[in-house]
Amino acid sequence: MVVTDAAEECTGVLDEVQSAVIADREFLRQVLTGILARGHVLLEDVPGMGKTLTARSLATGLGLEFSRIQFTPDLLPADITGTHIYDEHEGTFEFSRGPVFANVVLADEINRAPPKTQAALLEAMEEGQVTVDGDTHALPDPFFVMATQNPVEQEGTFSLPEAQLDRFMIKSSMGYPERDGELELLDRRADREAQAPTVEPVVDHETVRALQDVPEAVTVESDLREYVVDLGRATREDERVEVGVSPRGIQRLFEAARAYAVIDGRDYVVPDDVKRIAPAVFTHRLVLTAESSVRSVSKRAVLDDALDSVPVPTIED
Repeated sequence: MVVTDAAEECTGVLDEVQSAVIADREFLRQVLTGILARGHVLLEDVPGMGKTLTARSLATGLGLEFSRIQFTPDLLPADITGTHIYDEHEGTFEFSRGPVFANVVLADEINRAPPKTQAALLEAMEEGQVTVDGDTHALPDPFFVMATQNPVEQEGTFSLPEAQLDRFMIKSSMGYPERDGELELLDRRADREAQAPTVEPVVDHETVRALQDVPEAVTVESDLREYVVDLGRATREDERVEVGVSPRGIQRLFEAARAYAVIDGRDYVVPDDVKRIAPAVFTHRLVLTAESSVRSVSKRAVLDDALDSVPVPTIED
């Protein structure tokens, strides 16, 4: 599949999802960027924003199998990965797959589960497999995790460890819809006889695999690669930062920028691709100093300063 075909398929998916989901198109592009770049997405938003509908709609539009896991304090790792069940007739143990065995897995309110249960997703997200009782089981391909967490209600929650946060390529937020969008929601609610908007498959899982291969052919010039590296290194040199972006984070920005260019229909990356997707890739990877936290310094402000301080390369036509 060539870039122009991939961009057309992506546009079709975005249009189909946006016909049912009241959401900013840039937000949907960021989520789709994660899928194309073989990454995972963390959504941090207040309840009632449509996160579950977005995940389900994207899965349907992409022709992928969808699974939702409600994370709770009593959720066990086996509730996610699955467990071995004894078959009385055969006299053997058989593996019963958990809900993680799907193409798109929604980990709803992931920070409500204890760290041990959260860690059950680490192997799945990094290796595309799970190990249960010493046996390794491959997950479906493609495999994509979309997790959600509530930024305002902290009682009964467990902060995601840095190792888990680093597994998410992109962290984004839907944000409140525009006034017209909220009016449309009321119009849908007022007309009980009208059928709720539904999403139809635009592509299938084989096409999604092909789409994920397209960014590998996208060109990133050497000066633009230096720009990506320098952005990551700038976060480590900021005195407000205790832990800056890791080499893995720099690689993720490189991958995300290529996928972002594909959605735009280009086989090359421009500086704007990097600047527009960098906040979604870098911000959640920063760990601020205690003093910065006391002073209410935001991670986004630190990244904005890095974007302002690092010279942007000039791309010649």
